[in-house]
Amino acid sequence: MENIMSNKLDRYDQMILDTLQKQGRITNQELAEAIKLSPSPCLRRVRQMEEEGLIDGYVALLNAKKLGLTLMAFIGISMDKHTPERFEALESTLADYPEVLECHLITGQSADYLLKVIVKDMDAYQQFLLNKLTRIEGVTGVHTSFVMKSPINSTALSVT
Repeated sequence: MENIMSNKLDRYDQMILDTLQKQGRITNQELAEAIKLSPSPCLRRVRQMEEEGLIDGYVALLNAKKLGLTLMAFIGISMDKHTPERFEALESTLADYPEVLECHLITGQSADYLLKVIVKDMDAYQQFLLNKLTRIEGVTGVHTSFVMKSPINSTALSVT
């Protein structure tokens, strides 16, 4: 979606998006009260933003530690060939790995891809690295940085 959409957003749209990012289960009535708009136009605005693709969907954010997932890492991956076929194969394979939370094709680094992964512990990371990641055709290098602390961890985008 083009960035032009943010220019069309008035203050009510911005408040709706901001509130929904922080309270995804809020009812339309509660949302309308929070932004000081009547329920009917509030719902129309939400539905329009959904239809236009500005709102991609709704999710529940889970507590990784309570699920036993305590080790997060960022992994730089270097590839042997920079061809669309090689990149598509890697991306397709990574999409099947539940450990991979994010995958980004990047520039400006020695790596071609940057992954955000989460696993139970160092043993699980070793298994992921040796049995999955390094076995992908074309992967020539892997560099891992482990997350020690996440003082800022948000999924909310700025809508102003």
